[in-house]
Amino acid sequence: MTGTVILDPLVPTWLLAAVGALALLLVAFAIWRRLAGWWLRGLAAIALLAAIANPSLQREERDALSDIVLAVVDQSASQRIGDRSEQTAAALASLEAEVDRLENTELRVVPLGDAEGDGGTLLMTALSEALAEEPQARVAGIFLLTDGRLHDAGRAPDGFPAPLHAVLSGRDGDWDRRLVLKNAPAFGILGEPVTLTLRIEDQGAAPEAETVPLTIAIDGDTPMSFDVPLNEDMELPVTLPHGGMNVLQFATPVLDSELTGRNNAAVLQINGVRDRLRVLLVSGEPHPGERTWRNLLKSDSSVDLVHFTILRPPEKQDGVPVDELSLIAFPTRELFLEKIDEFDLIIFDRYKRRGILPAIYLDNIRSYVETGGAVLVAAGPDFASADSLYRSPLGEMLPGAPTARVYEEGFMPLLSALGQRHPVTEGLETAEGENAPGWGRWFRQIEVEALPRSQVLMTGIDDRPLLMLDRYGEGRVALMASDQIWLWNRGFESGGPQLELLRRLAHWMMKEPQLEEEALWVEPNGQTMRVVRRSLSETVGDVTVTHPDGSETVLSLEEVSPGRFETIWEAPEMGLYRLTDGELDSVIALGPSAPAEFEQTIASGEELAPFVEGTRGGVVSMEDGAMDVRQVREGRPAAGRGWLGITPSGAYLTADITITPLLPAWLFLLLAAGLVIGAWLREGRR
Repeated sequence: MTGTVILDPLVPTWLLAAVGALALLLVAFAIWRRLAGWWLRGLAAIALLAAIANPSLQREERDALSDIVLAVVDQSASQRIGDRSEQTAAALASLEAEVDRLENTELRVVPLGDAEGDGGTLLMTALSEALAEEPQARVAGIFLLTDGRLHDAGRAPDGFPAPLHAVLSGRDGDWDRRLVLKNAPAFGILGEPVTLTLRIEDQGAAPEAETVPLTIAIDGDTPMSFDVPLNEDMELPVTLPHGGMNVLQFATPVLDSELTGRNNAAVLQINGVRDRLRVLLVSGEPHPGERTWRNLLKSDSSVDLVHFTILRPPEKQDGVPVDELSLIAFPTRELFLEKIDEFDLIIFDRYKRRGILPAIYLDNIRSYVETGGAVLVAAGPDFASADSLYRSPLGEMLPGAPTARVYEEGFMPLLSALGQRHPVTEGLETAEGENAPGWGRWFRQIEVEALPRSQVLMTGIDDRPLLMLDRYGEGRVALMASDQIWLWNRGFESGGPQLELLRRLAHWMMKEPQLEEEALWVEPNGQTMRVVRRSLSETVGDVTVTHPDGSETVLSLEEVSPGRFETIWEAPEMGLYRLTDGELDSVIALGPSAPAEFEQTIASGEELAPFVEGTRGGVVSMEDGAMDVRQVREGRPAAGRGWLGITPSGAYLTADITITPLLPAWLFLLLAAGLVIGAWLREGRR
């Protein structure tokens, strides 16, 4: 119980001050007149003023509140390295025992796990949230049980209400080797080297070495081995082998004395893209569909188009001198002998043999396809004639043979059973309308007999082949047995998906991975992966997933649309996963290439030191043994050799308040009257 004197004036404060000033003047006047009882008059004035001020004694009954000690326990991934978990558990047990020994003190433990995604250790965020939930006046001490590696120093509280101490895990002889990738781009141009900056560095008490082995693997293939300098930046040029996602894995061997091997490898995913798609379009003669091809190819900014239309064939003789013609001579030798390898795709649009391209040039085109090129033939009526391209060296690679018959009647282009599963044409029924009958009709089809090796994706009159694909050597060939696709572009009878069809067709011929008939890939979303298997078969086998630690999981896929099989799987951890169904393989990296938790693995108090020093706390190591926690007065050093201090807050809760007058009012009046009479008597005697 405590007591204090309080005043509750019977008049306003200003009036009480005025009365006091008047009393002081009267006492001063008495002194000036040299009255013998001036001091008795002064005491009487004080008694009257005290009576008006109404002094009271306030008594409080207080219940003492316990002091709170906060302990933020770091349980992030870096704290699970080596025996740090056991060290932290022992340090927490020691702290609990010390706090239990202190009177009226309780411990609040705040566990801290891994941040979402790759956020690292959010130590200050956890501390700020813990302080916000506790009364600041009761906090007597703060202990951080951690390795000292945090990633949110900027979120520290503005001030700490009690001494802050850092208790660090780890040992003096710890060391670790880390592989770092810098300047890692998200995409790269095919055929052009991508320069990466790679560095292998040692941290802590590492053994001396000048070079270390490094292995590099692309898409899980056989790794290549190199010896690289240690603790130096190294420029590494990489040329992407294919379009789409390329997964590059870099690794250096893990030594037994290292803290962890999690940062000895890095995974980089680079999307391979073509700089420009170089297309050569050769139109045999002007016709309405010519502009469809040109508009389609020119609308894509990534396409470099070279277009020639043969307006004046060699056999045409009209008497006009050649030097007066406003035409460009067809550069056959330059295009088909010298620069043919510079083109990614050659399109023959209603072209027929007229002697412009000699047989040796056409044979060179065949060789161009055989070594990886691509040719698309949009056939017109001339394809069925004696001047057909089929009756040239190109006939060997074309997927269909003409029968010399041309149909001139309306028909609806439809997808074949294979076309509904093939990536070039799947889903086209709904690309422009609700179903296939919403497409417009075509009015010409060249009858061709599909070769056994070809793939028939679309059919026309009486289910005759309309669109055929084939592989020839390392290249690809497509044959469209009609020149009427331009009707869809003009919107005739509601048109059709000509833009999407021709775009997919061109990309399939460019060997884009997304349009391969047989493909296995993964679409990641955090740690959730969608496994997709595309196949022309009715069924596919199970997919075996190999985890980063070498364990395996077998997944069954379900057909979600014709030719597309999928499943969704939640991966247990981040890292590099390999998938295979026995025929196709795929590699996917989940999470960051180098997790933030393993960028710096050596325990250190450097980042926490400024916060600790500001509260006169201390930084100690768990390796030193059990903690000694003492109580110190506020403002004194809170850490010393072998001990850490907390400041008792002295917080309390007021249970009851009692107010009683210091003296009764009549007693003040009686005292004042006695003093006045005493002054009168003293002065009367004199």
